This record gives sequence, C-alpha cells and structure tokens, in this order.
Amino acid sequence: MSFFLTLSSPHVNWTSITNCCYWEGITCNQDGWVTRLHLPSKGLKGGIHPSLGNLTHLTHLNLCHNSLYCPTSNEIEFFLPLNHLEILDLSNNLLSGELPLSLPSNIQIVDLSTNHFHGVVPSSFFQQARNLTSFNVSNNTFSGPIPSFICLHSSPLIKLLDFSYNKFIGNISRGLGECSTLQIFRALYNNLSGLLPEDIYNATTLQEIVLHVNLLHGTISDGIVNLTNLAILNLYYNQLSGVLPFHIGKLSKLKLILLHFNYLEGYLPPTLMNCINLIELNLGDNNLERDILALNFSKLSQLSKLDLWSNNFTGTIPVSLYSCKYLKAIRLSLNDLEGQIQPEIISLKSLSFLSLSGNKWTNITGAMKILMRCESLIFITFSYSFIGEEIPADDGLVGFDGFKNLRILSLGNCELTGQIPLWLSKLKKLEILNLDLNKLTG
Repeated sequence: MSFFLTLSSPHVNWTSITNCCYWEGITCNQDGWVTRLHLPSKGLKGGIHPSLGNLTHLTHLNLCHNSLYCPTSNEIEFFLPLNHLEILDLSNNLLSGELPLSLPSNIQIVDLSTNHFHGVVPSSFFQQARNLTSFNVSNNTFSGPIPSFICLHSSPLIKLLDFSYNKFIGNISRGLGECSTLQIFRALYNNLSGLLPEDIYNATTLQEIVLHVNLLHGTISDGIVNLTNLAILNLYYNQLSGVLPFHIGKLSKLKLILLHFNYLEGYLPPTLMNCINLIELNLGDNNLERDILALNFSKLSQLSKLDLWSNNFTGTIPVSLYSCKYLKAIRLSLNDLEGQIQPEIISLKSLSFLSLSGNKWTNITGAMKILMRCESLIFITFSYSFIGEEIPADDGLVGFDGFKNLRILSLGNCELTGQIPLWLSKLKKLEILNLDLNKLTG
C-alpha cells in the first residue's frame, strides 16, 4: 500500500492502524484482499503511484474530487492489470497524459472528466470493454474524432457517452445507431462539423442529445421522430438549416428543445404543440416565420420558458399562451408582432421575465396598467416599441401598488413623448431604468 504513504490529506488518517482493511475508504473481502477504494473529496494530494496496479482484486476505485496528478506520462496505465475493476472514477483531479490502448475487460463505468488528459481516444481503447455502460471524458483536451464506433465492435451496453468540453474535430461518424441501450449522448463545446449521422436516429433509447456550440450543419432529419424517448434536444449555436420535422410532435416526452442560434427556417410545425411535457422551448435567432396566432399553446401546461426572439413571426400574442400557468420567462423580441398586451397575461402568476422589444405594439398606457398587476415581474423590456406614443401619465398609476418586484424596465428607443411621470419614482425595487432616445421632458 505504498500509494497511500505518498499522499497527504487533512481529512484521512491511515497511520494509527497497521491493517489497511480497517482504513477509511478501504473495503476488503473475507480473504483480506482490497476490493474497494472509495475516497472522494478527501483533499488527497500527490501522484498516482504504480503500486495501485497491485490491487488486482479491486472492483471499485473512486478517487474523484481530489488533487492527484500523474508524475510521468504513463502513470495512468496503472489500472490495466486490474482485471476485476468495474468502476473507475478519477474525475476532478489534476491527471494528465494520453489514454492507454485498452480498458480492463470487466469495466462498467469510466469517469475521467475534469482533468488534463489529451490526445486521441485510441481505436483499441474499448475493444475489451464488453460490459461498459458509462464513459465520461468531458472537460479535458482530447482531440481527433469522436469514437462513435464504440458499440459497433466493442461496448454494446453503453448508456452514457460524454465527450463535452474538449477539442474533438471532424464529423460524427456512423456507429451510434448500433448503441441499442444508449440514453445520453453529449459532446457540447467541441469543434465537431458535418451532418448529424443518419443512423443516430436508430438509437431509439436516446433520452438526451446535447451537442450545442459546435459547427454542425445540414437539417434535422425526419428520422428524429423515431426517438420517442427523447427528453432533451440541445443543438443550439451550430449551423443547422432547413425546416423542423413536420411530425416532431410525436416526441411527446421532450422537455427541452434548445435550437437557438442556427439557420432554421420556415413554419413551426403545428404538431410541436403536442410535445405536452415541454418545459423550455428556445428557437431564438433563426429565420422562422408564421402568424404566431396559428400556434395553440394550451396543451403545454408545463412550459416554463418560451424564447422565440429574433425571427420573423407575425400576429399578436395568442391568448392560449396564458394557459401555461408555470411560465416564468417570455422572450418574443425582434419579430414582427403587433397589437396590444392582453389582460389575460395577469394569470401568469410566476412570470418574472418579459422581453417584447423590437415589435409593433400599441397602447403603452394600457400595457403598463396591466403589467403592474403581474406581481412576480422582475424584468421588462419594450425598447423599439410603442413608437411615438405618449409615456403613461400618473393618472391611474400613481397610488397603485404595482410592479412590487420590478428591478429592470427598458423603454429605450421608443420615441416616447410627454413628461417623465411620477409613478416611475415609486418603483421601490427598481435598479435599472432605460429611457434612452425618447422625446421626454422633465
């Protein structure tokens, strides 16, 4: 157990007892062999020692959230002789170097996230790992292509693949469709390019596809409707184009749709409103269009955030939106919407964020009198709206105990006229007031 003698920790005392089977974090079997080493978040400092490879009966190794490092580039290979190892968690340390050529044959869970590993993931790495179910190497500096062949030749039982926050490049090759038990696929914040592989839609157990902040392009295939277990679709900040699949509403388990900052176009399919478990819908900064009144939000009873900013939507806010009682945030700014704010918005008791700038709204006085009664509102912006109207006077507003929690109010660039009213000074929690580029006096 020379490994332990090289470490320092303010939270672990291994010197008072000679039999290591009684040391904190160590479990032995009835024959006295060490089978588990469980020391997460113990403040361990020091280098990974090759002697760990002598614990040949080890099944569980968890040293996460410490300050362990690799003294030389090949120290990470210590686990190769551990043929009984099932769980390897070295996440959140200071480990570095490249991955070895293979994994132990009985390994089930590998978590090397949040370290300093680099290089490519070798094509031979998974070949012996027939029982692997979870592989997480997020937040390192790995490069080269994503190893999408994992299930094709080696690990058919994989449920989680996380390659996020690395430097992976190139296309996502075919192979993920062979992952018949894959539930979570994450590779956000890389430099992946090309199309989404068509066979990914054969992985029908998928619950999460999280690939935001990459360089993916092309369309979202109609084949996505095969993924009936999908709960999270997160592809924002890519270069995706085309229309949304017409039958996307078949994905009734979807909770998050995050497709903002792409080049999507065309109409929102009406079947989208069949995604009755949606909590957040963000399609901002695309080229979508439609009379928003054609969308019936009444089925989206769980919706908490709606973001359709910077598109080409027309019409006025549909009253059906106000049946989404859990709505906390609405952003419809920078569209071609028009009309007046309806009093039904008061029914949204949890609404705290409202961004409607850059539209063709009218009747600012009516809007303020209605919104003052939305007690949870913290943020309101109507910039570049109500063009040329008179700012709401004090009549009907002074003395009314409204906007109780409002902290930010933006009415800039509206060309409003009139005298700055007294009621604005009565907003007790207001921190930021933007009245820039208007024609106000007083």
